[in-house]
Amino acid sequence: MKLIFIRHGDPDYEKDSLTEKGWREAEILADRVAGWDIKQIYCSPLGRAQDTCSVSLKKTGREAVTCDWLKEFYYRIWDEQEQQWTIAWDFYPRDFNHRDDLHDKNLWADTEIMKSGDIAKHAQEVYEGFDSLLLKHGYKRNDKGFYDVIEHNDDNIVFFCHFGVTALLVGHLIGVAAPSIWQGMMMQPTSITVLGSEERIPGEASFRVQVFGDATHLIQAGEPVSPSGYFAELFEG
Repeated sequence: MKLIFIRHGDPDYEKDSLTEKGWREAEILADRVAGWDIKQIYCSPLGRAQDTCSVSLKKTGREAVTCDWLKEFYYRIWDEQEQQWTIAWDFYPRDFNHRDDLHDKNLWADTEIMKSGDIAKHAQEVYEGFDSLLLKHGYKRNDKGFYDVIEHNDDNIVFFCHFGVTALLVGHLIGVAAPSIWQGMMMQPTSITVLGSEERIPGEASFRVQVFGDATHLIQAGEPVSPSGYFAELFEG
């Protein structure tokens, strides 16, 4: 099985939709998606993801299932130094880099800063929604952190969603603390992130990242990659 996560196009957050550039990106992305053999498409309920997805649905003639738990992981935590509430994946590196507990997959959600926003509860809601969905596709998560294969398949499952929730789910799948991905990696608008199941032992599956934040469809089409969500210039080679 392959899980294909797609971040929405360049966002107009005020309208919860796409900018003019974002719509262009969505059109270019749709040409790429149209070439895939897809089993099922799932989508966040938020407008910017729905709008991005709609272009690919029109191009492919397919339908998508909306999952509430795929919405952006927008829950807020209290930033003691700034004395303000901030989104859980948007706090400063000075509050993260030196903290071993925030790098620990078993401890990060139970740190005091994350407890201020009840993040463990909200993360668990996402994990449960996601794992219930994978079970429908034949893969059941066990208490050892990998998946029992109930019914093997080579299906491509596509998710139109957001950076924060995708990073949370990637961490869940590969056993990495979400803040390490939130703080250390970047997914450009309309970029794709792919994880494939490896079943080296029959009946057991673990997921491994094959592609992360790939936006070659934009580059090949001559459309600049949006820096939305990044705080420096992007490499454009």
